[in-house]
Amino acid sequence: MGVRTIDVRERVMEKNNELAAEVRRRLEEHRVCAFNLVSSPGSGKTLLLERTLERLGNRLEIAVVTGDVQTQNDADRLARYTDKLVQAVVTGGACHLDARQIATALDAIDLSRTDLVFIENVGNLVCPAGWDLGEEAKVVVFSVTEGEDKPVKYPGMFRRAEYAVLNKIDLLPYLDFDVERAMACAREVNPHLRFFQTSALTGEGMQQWCTFIEAHVRDAVVA
Repeated sequence: MGVRTIDVRERVMEKNNELAAEVRRRLEEHRVCAFNLVSSPGSGKTLLLERTLERLGNRLEIAVVTGDVQTQNDADRLARYTDKLVQAVVTGGACHLDARQIATALDAIDLSRTDLVFIENVGNLVCPAGWDLGEEAKVVVFSVTEGEDKPVKYPGMFRRAEYAVLNKIDLLPYLDFDVERAMACAREVNPHLRFFQTSALTGEGMQQWCTFIEAHVRDAVVA
């Protein structure tokens, strides 16, 4: 009798991609932008979102979906800066969000009154790379405390991202970190990456980042 092999991962990914396509259709129907923010733990991703909501919350209708392994601490932090829905997805140990979770989260969001959805993924540069959530683009956040070669160590994530935020640049005077080398490593993996350099703590570079987001949302509305 022959042996039949069933690739469970392949079937799971196929279902995820079907759900992601539906999420994308729903967002496009309402002309809502969605950015999937991915990073390793400690990159400053949540603080970056806090400062972004502070600056843009009065001008854009922004909803947030946060993913965390055990707590909803990040969601609680972000909820202080927006009166729109901040939805926590506690994965219970899973190292990434999936399209089913995003589809469920969208059910609680009034997309007709939303301009932008930020998805704050679980802190991990490996697992989330291969999972389509229906987002318009992945934004990879890494910091000057992580080493210039981070992009070549985790090429999958940087290859799939369209934008990269180099965060915590206020620490550059105190670190042996070469910004140009870090950007070169990233572009070695993905020559099309658009870079932003920020300090969510001091506000440096935040204006450029927020101007980009606002313009992106405006373009989506008139498209």
